[in-house]
Amino acid sequence: MDVEILARIQFAFTVAFHYIYPPLSIGIALVMVFMEGMYLRTGKKVYENMTRFWVKIFALTFGIGVATGIVMEFEFGTNWAVYSRYVGDVFGSALAAEGIFAFALESGFLGILLFGWNRVSKRVHFFSTIMVTLGAMFSAIWIVVANSWQQTPTGFHIVGEGMQARAEITDFWAMVFNPSSIERISHVWIGAFLAGAFLVMSVHAYYILKGRNIDLSKKAFGIALKVAVVSSLMQLFTGHQSAEVVAEYQPIKLAAMEGHYDSLSVADLYILGWVNAEKKKTTGLKVPGGLTFMLHQDVETPVKGLDAFPEEDHPDMINAVFQTYHIMVAIGMVLIGLSLFAAFHLYRGTLFEKRWLMWVFVPGVLLPQIANQFGWYTAEMGRQPWVVYGHLRTSNALSETVTANHVAFSLVLFTLVYMLLFGLFIYLLSRKIKHGPDDPELHQHSPRHSQMASSVNQ
Repeated sequence: MDVEILARIQFAFTVAFHYIYPPLSIGIALVMVFMEGMYLRTGKKVYENMTRFWVKIFALTFGIGVATGIVMEFEFGTNWAVYSRYVGDVFGSALAAEGIFAFALESGFLGILLFGWNRVSKRVHFFSTIMVTLGAMFSAIWIVVANSWQQTPTGFHIVGEGMQARAEITDFWAMVFNPSSIERISHVWIGAFLAGAFLVMSVHAYYILKGRNIDLSKKAFGIALKVAVVSSLMQLFTGHQSAEVVAEYQPIKLAAMEGHYDSLSVADLYILGWVNAEKKKTTGLKVPGGLTFMLHQDVETPVKGLDAFPEEDHPDMINAVFQTYHIMVAIGMVLIGLSLFAAFHLYRGTLFEKRWLMWVFVPGVLLPQIANQFGWYTAEMGRQPWVVYGHLRTSNALSETVTANHVAFSLVLFTLVYMLLFGLFIYLLSRKIKHGPDDPELHQHSPRHSQMASSVNQ
């Protein structure tokens, strides 16, 4: 197989695997803030117990996330040396900022979050939980900024020529606030909130069905459900904002996302369909003029289609871009409907009597994960053949000396290692879930902590 295809498969595999964990960490951390906030406000042990339980699962996802993220930095140097040289100035700044402002904050307070129970006051521990959550969210900011710059590059100029060319920052804040940063960060954050909330609901729905930890699980499910309702509705807004930015700055990607070819016509909005790239035709269930209306608030303005651009600039898997985008949108709608339906029954006091609905939430943890993954596939496949949009093609970003055999060998090795890590994650997660929250009697505070907690509450 061609070395470029193998290198792309390897990077896609490692990023997709890594991208399971950071969104979970961010989402779990946010839910923990609300859980511990309720403990601080009410003083009820049930909220402390659920927070202690989820801190352990947060630590597990954080650890696996860090371990799986390291590999990608080596891949930049081994498989994508030309790319690394080209974006080194930009990525160096963004990743340094992540280390200084985000990772240090997150890892610094993680120790208090994990081991501070009974050693610091309740308020200090709650503050640590907030700092860890903010650290996780700040970390996402800098990674998304770096990726967004590749999609909509600004604030730089090119130094050198040919294979030695590289992007040099001329305006740091223009690089940070490139045209797609804000919309993409908010979209990623909310996707992460949904991933964490649905994991919490999945676990506690399981406990409710098994008749375990009933009171704690109902309260935890309710907290996560409120996060899910707000997040799923907000995702509708951020998704629309992201699509508008894509339409303005990456019109080829938008045309591929909707399978739109004819630049002289209004654009339809497909609910589902199939793109035949050879015949340049899309068939399926559609809203006539729907995309035009969404972008221009009328049904007459034409939208640039794929025929407006040279074929060598088209994404090489247009139907895959179309399908992943539509699956992501469809899952987003399911999340809204499921969250609102559950919230309605929570309001009526009938939610936990509906066992079939609890069974829906148990595997429901997969829905935000699939949506997050497919959203990422859409973004990355849709910008091809560019690795830095409009400036550096993916085919020109490869290392000059790497061979197909080298990449194939490391791909097999990474696959084995990642499968082992995934198996370890599932095993440890299953053990923690089967064990469940600890007995409150095990959380007796030390005399020193009781004294501190007492002084805080006075």
